[in-house]
Amino acid sequence: MSPLIVLVTAAAALAGTCSAQFQQQQQQFQAPFQRFQQAAAPAPAGGFSCPERFGYFANPQQCDAYYKCDGGVASEQLCPEGLLFNDKSSPFQYPCSYPNEVQCLTRSALQPAQPTADCPHQYGYFPLGDAAHCGQFLNCAAGRGYVFDCPDGLAFNPQTYQCDWPDQVPSCDAEAFLQFRCPEEATLFSQPPAETRLLRSNTDCQHYFACVAGRPRRYDCGAGRAFSEELGGCDDAENVTGCAPAELSRSDRFRPTRLF
Repeated sequence: MSPLIVLVTAAAALAGTCSAQFQQQQQQFQAPFQRFQQAAAPAPAGGFSCPERFGYFANPQQCDAYYKCDGGVASEQLCPEGLLFNDKSSPFQYPCSYPNEVQCLTRSALQPAQPTADCPHQYGYFPLGDAAHCGQFLNCAAGRGYVFDCPDGLAFNPQTYQCDWPDQVPSCDAEAFLQFRCPEEATLFSQPPAETRLLRSNTDCQHYFACVAGRPRRYDCGAGRAFSEELGGCDDAENVTGCAPAELSRSDRFRPTRLF
């Protein structure tokens, strides 16, 4: 199997795992949003005139406030603290979203933060650790904190609320986080260095690194397999020179979710 096929297959598997994990978390915390919506009492609209009989409309000053028009009658609403009004929502959707999905533009005002012992805000996703430990994040729902781990080799991106390659996360030091630094590649004359290089991990042979533009990304060959420097890709561990069975590490690096 060619290195390119191995790289694309591994990337698709990691991205799919991360996406599925994130979607599952979003579904898990939809219920508190709905309970908040049912419990929130409408306030007078303060002279706001409904442009349509039904729908949700932005407050011109405050990003987490909006107007709900029901039969042409307007009432002022407030998103749960930490969420923002999404002016792209339809009348049939919950109108409050995470900040990464909303552009406030000139609507800069927000309600005061409501921190708890667990969370800086009632709702949201927040990175944990420093630049060398960026694989964990905190999900806050109704002020309750839940700690999650990104798939092995990925870092939490606070701009997208997803797990991403460490070199794509500005707040993460990819080399320190992965404990691997891509060697400098000598160039011949005016030719640029290779865009992607595959190198075996220096701690175990089940993992390998793709050096993309000189920055490391870690991949896992999977249980019972190892990276072959001769093939430039993954192979059965018994076929890989210098890879003892004891060197193989667990391919499943997920740790259990911790609830505060």
